[in-house]
Formats: sequence, C-alpha cells, structure tokens
Amino acid sequence: MPLPATVIKSCAGVNASVPGFPRLQESYDIVVVGGGHAGLQAALKTALLGYRGALIDRGPKFGRSYYAPVMDNIPGFPTGISGHALLDHQVAAVRKVDDWVSYFSPATARKVERTETGFAVPFDWLKQDLTARGRAVVLAMGVVDRILEVGGQIKPIFPWANQALVDFCILCDGHTLGARSIAVLGHDGFAVRSALDLLHFHPASIEILTHGHRLLEGVGPDEAAGLRAALVEKGITHFEAEVTGFDEIREKRFGVLFADGSHRSYEKGFSALGWWDLHQEIPRSLGCRFDPEGYVVTDEDCRAISESTGAPIPGLYCVGDQRNGWNQIPEAWATAERAVIHAYAEYL
Repeated sequence: MPLPATVIKSCAGVNASVPGFPRLQESYDIVVVGGGHAGLQAALKTALLGYRGALIDRGPKFGRSYYAPVMDNIPGFPTGISGHALLDHQVAAVRKVDDWVSYFSPATARKVERTETGFAVPFDWLKQDLTARGRAVVLAMGVVDRILEVGGQIKPIFPWANQALVDFCILCDGHTLGARSIAVLGHDGFAVRSALDLLHFHPASIEILTHGHRLLEGVGPDEAAGLRAALVEKGITHFEAEVTGFDEIREKRFGVLFADGSHRSYEKGFSALGWWDLHQEIPRSLGCRFDPEGYVVTDEDCRAISESTGAPIPGLYCVGDQRNGWNQIPEAWATAERAVIHAYAEYL
C-alpha cells in the first residue's frame, strides 16, 4: 500500500520526523544486518565514530534475549534486567543518532552482494523492495535456539521459558540452578555433556528427558560408552518417554506430562537441544569460512575469513552469536565495537 504523502514528505530529509520512517540514502559507510544486541551496538558505534550507517532489523522479537525475564550478567544493572528492557535501551540509543543511522525495522535482508564499491543489501521494509549500499557490511544476524516441539508445536513450552522456569544458556543462567532439581531436554551428546557441565553449579538432581528418542542416539559407540559411564558415576538419570505437555506453572515449577501417562516435576528445565538456525545462507554466499559447529570464522577484529584464501574478506565483518566465540551479550557488544573500530581505523 502506498505511504501517505505526509509520511513521504517526512522521509525526504536526513532527519525523519516520524520515528521508524528513515530516509534511504544513496550509500552508507557501514550497513549492519541484524538488530539484536550486537547489531544495535554496531550501528550506534558507527554513528559515534562519525560514519553513516544503515541498520536492517527484523525487530526485537527475533532477538534471542527478547523473552528472557532476567539477566544477571549485564554491567550497570546490579539487580538484573530483562532482555526486552535491555533491547529497548539499545534501540533508544540508536534512535538518538538518527542523523547518522537509518534504522529500518521491521525489515528483512534478502541477501548481501559484493559490488565494485563495497556491498549491496537488498531488503524488504514496509512492503517495499529497497537496497542499502555500503562500503562495509557487519553481519549480526545471531542464531536461533532449537525449541522442544510438543505435538508439532514449539509454543507449549514458551510460558515456562518466559517465567525463567526453562533456561537455555549455562554461562548466563547456570548460577540459578544450584540446589534445584533440573530436567535437561535433549538426547544427543550435546545434551549429555550439558547435563554433566551443570554439575558445576551443584544442583540437587539432574534428569535427562529424551522426548521419545533413545539416549545418545546417533553417537558413536566409544563416545556413547564414555558418556554413559559418566552419567552413572555422577548419578544423572534419564527418561525416554515422549513429552506431551507441561503444567505446575502456578506453583513456579516445571511439570512435565508424558505419553505413557506419567508426570514428573522439577524446579527447573534446561534446554540442551542446540541450534535450529545459524543463519549461514548469507555468509556462505559471500565465501565465508565456518568452524565445525557452524559459526562464521573471524579474526580478532571480527573480519570474516574467506574459505578459499584463509584471509579476511575486505569490508566484511561478523559479530555476536553468529561468529565463532562465546554466546554472551557483553561479548556481543565487544565484537561490535571491535568490528566498527577496525573499519574506522583500517578499512574505511
């Protein structure tokens, strides 16, 4: 549907008078693809260093932390902060520099292409087909957790996750699991190793729920034997019945219903299902190298490494959860800072 004339007029200047309706410029210094914690910081840093930037953001609801009720490892928030609130703070910071950053949201980048002068990023925004052109590109698309499906749907577990009754990150949430009964969701080697790692935080008990799969299904016999022995030694049990639902949310517990008619109750759930999507399509099309776990390989300045040459790809950076390294918000900020500072000092 065409935009109203008043909106079109407001978008004609560098300063868009209507929030959310930026002006697409002919070219930018840096185009940031992805608007989570890393992408927002990269866009803000671009402006602070006096460069023109475009930020292409699907929207905060696509961020991994958006539904996190409380995070305790964020500097400046000693009592914790929700992922939603933290994203709001970062969005507000980017909105303050809209003289320098064209913030397109909700917008979806379709691809990234190399050009003679840098890169072109075709994207969809408000039913429009647009292209942002920049001398450098920062990929900050993040990764997507695999969520337990019940009856073919992932929504059944959301209320428990949103109440912090199901956690997803040992490094972020492990400290909340001490002296509690824990249900680990998963069946493969990653799930078993995650269960063993959780022992560091001294939970009261750990049980692995395999959701109808055989424990360590698909794992080689030697590795499986070693992991099974470790489970026995540490007293970690497992239950292989299919999960059919959840309850006890009013009691602030993670109650689980099974296809065999049984019910088990835990104080916390922990998802160890790995990743559903590492957003490899765009970096793969640009010739990026990936590590064995599927992350984009970068150097210390977050320059994407070429699979064919082993050298950094000029002007292409990857930050946050999508690159190799720790999946932590402070780390995401640090990678965004390193990428944009390198572009400022060495590339642009």
